[in-house]
Amino acid sequence: MPSVAVKLYSVFFKLLLKHRLQNRIQTQHDDSDPFGVTTRPEESVAAPNPSFADGFATKDIHIDAFTSLSVRIFLPESALNPPEPDSRPPSRIKSKSNLKRLDLDQNDNTTGLIANRHNQSWRRNSVGPSATNIITGSSLREESRRNSYGGSNDVEAFNFKSDGVGGVYRGYSPSVDNSRKLPIMLQFHGGGWVSGSKDSVANDLFCRRIARFCDVIVVAVGYRLAPENRYPAAFEDGMKVLNWLAKQANLAECSKSMGNAKGGTEFKKADLQRHVVDAFGASMVEPWLAAHGDPSRLPMDSSSWNNLMMIFYCSNRCILLGVSCGANIADYVARKAVEAGKLLDPVKVVAQVLMYPFFIGSVPTHSEIKLANSYFYDKQMCMLAWKLFLPEEEFSLDHPAANPLVPGRGPPLKLMPPTLTIVAEHDWMRDRAIAYSEELRKVNVDAPVLEYKDAVHEFATLDMLLKTPQAQACAEDIAIWVKKYISFRGHEFSY
Repeated sequence: MPSVAVKLYSVFFKLLLKHRLQNRIQTQHDDSDPFGVTTRPEESVAAPNPSFADGFATKDIHIDAFTSLSVRIFLPESALNPPEPDSRPPSRIKSKSNLKRLDLDQNDNTTGLIANRHNQSWRRNSVGPSATNIITGSSLREESRRNSYGGSNDVEAFNFKSDGVGGVYRGYSPSVDNSRKLPIMLQFHGGGWVSGSKDSVANDLFCRRIARFCDVIVVAVGYRLAPENRYPAAFEDGMKVLNWLAKQANLAECSKSMGNAKGGTEFKKADLQRHVVDAFGASMVEPWLAAHGDPSRLPMDSSSWNNLMMIFYCSNRCILLGVSCGANIADYVARKAVEAGKLLDPVKVVAQVLMYPFFIGSVPTHSEIKLANSYFYDKQMCMLAWKLFLPEEEFSLDHPAANPLVPGRGPPLKLMPPTLTIVAEHDWMRDRAIAYSEELRKVNVDAPVLEYKDAVHEFATLDMLLKTPQAQACAEDIAIWVKKYISFRGHEFSY
């Protein structure tokens, strides 16, 4: 059973959440707000820091002029390491004898990943393939760190500069000497559609932990909240960010290709084309993603045909991770990515992680009956949240946004990307998430389920639970599974 402290905190949490939800029901208005809100005044937020002060550089970007949609980029310091000469990932594989427990405090910059958690007491059950005993660590090279504060750093083919006069941009500026490529993970926070934010203190810490363990660039999405913006606003925002990533990859490739021609007429022509690209596209290129967010481009010798073919056939590997209601958004984005197909090239969704998804349905499951009054988010709270999120004329517990098992919800399940599902023993929504995973496995989709003993909803992401052993183990387990789909060789990390 959860500890006494968790039980007491759950009581106060539900009282406060119920009060806030009821107030929003009373004050909601019929006219939607196109711009919307992405955070609540009562929530504590962490300021962005672009200077690697604590092992990560972070910055916020507003990516839609017509709404409040924004993202926060978490760039790990490991991105400053130069590529390994043998095209291996920059982390070293260690033997079991070298496994060490990591302190995942917010200020601990040690990177690593601990596997073989199946014998731990807090893991109750694991459905699907089992995990291997792998640990990786990233060696942070101090000499490759390059923090510029107002200095001029030209990035070849990206036309990015930091103006030293007046300090237009103070923080990390990428350069060609330290541009190690990393996969990108889109992260969707939780909060029952009506609260939470990409830059909350808890979400900021969670994204840093995931970025450190998985060795990825995390892009946390600040989608619009209800009731100011009801369904499908949050889902559309998730897809807009994925399209924005594809646009970023294409703009970066276009800028690079315009600057690769050398000599004579070709050089002049390329230079002219590059000016055109600079005028219409380079100013829109996000330099951190352009320099570090292209994981499939292996270090290439121009004379190597095999490496050249790898350039053509590899796509930018993108992982989706959703927390609670954010898992519903991630699953929607995954389905839309399948339907879009090559329209998203070169970005490809290779896997998704659904952490205690916010699924529900009209026919109650066993857990929905037995655990209706569970900790933190019980059935009553969730029903209020769904009433604030779904339009009144569309309200149904079998809405495609709510029930993943309704027919005609999207593309065939066999086309869905590999899906890791995280569930908690004392979460009343757990059974429906498990049932969805079972349906994916029936059509041969890699879809394991990890269930954690004595855990509650949001046990790995809630502010007061972030530093518990369960939360730390969950992040480690996610990283083990994710690395199977983002590692260079594909078999180094696997379940």
